[in-house]
Amino acid sequence: MTLTLPDLAARAAGLVRDGRRAVLGIAGPPGAGKTTLATSIVASLRRPDWVAHVPMDGFHLADVELERLGLRDRKGAPETFDSYGYAALLRRLLEDRDPVVYAPGFERVLEQPLAGVIGVPSSVRLIVTEGNYLLVDDPAWRPVRELLTEVWYADLGQEERLERLVERHVRFGKSREDAVAWATGTDEANATLIAATRARADLVVPPL
Repeated sequence: MTLTLPDLAARAAGLVRDGRRAVLGIAGPPGAGKTTLATSIVASLRRPDWVAHVPMDGFHLADVELERLGLRDRKGAPETFDSYGYAALLRRLLEDRDPVVYAPGFERVLEQPLAGVIGVPSSVRLIVTEGNYLLVDDPAWRPVRELLTEVWYADLGQEERLERLVERHVRFGKSREDAVAWATGTDEANATLIAATRARADLVVPPL
């Protein structure tokens, strides 16, 4: 069966039952198109006060903390995120007790998380979140998966994915040489881990 964006948007909207909030997670390796898929679904639903995009990237640890932990050269690996903080935010969103919940975002030029840049009002019923490690089966990430109504896996061929990833790194300030080194080094090690989680997804989404 060929998946279309309207099909995916309808499936996402259908996760909301009896008026209770639902969270759709989109996983996949770096450069696979997770953000594009998430934003396309949100735009397709055309109900801005009913659906919100809350990415995982706001839970990157800041560079100063990565330096303290000796993890600066592994930025983007599972241990360089506040996975428990991310789970706590998802839990708070699902509890649906507050008039508005503010979530952090990530500034790609600065490559730093920014607090309180995404507001989720009480009218929102569907939260679309996306990140690399939503399906990783270890103690730090299992609490995240348990809070997600469904998780989809954004699938993209290796060659195209690497090309997109290098271009993204260049666009946000790296030299092409550094971009290739990072994409085929640190990013690729993370991508191998993420690819092993593909079978745990509720739906695999090829390029649209």
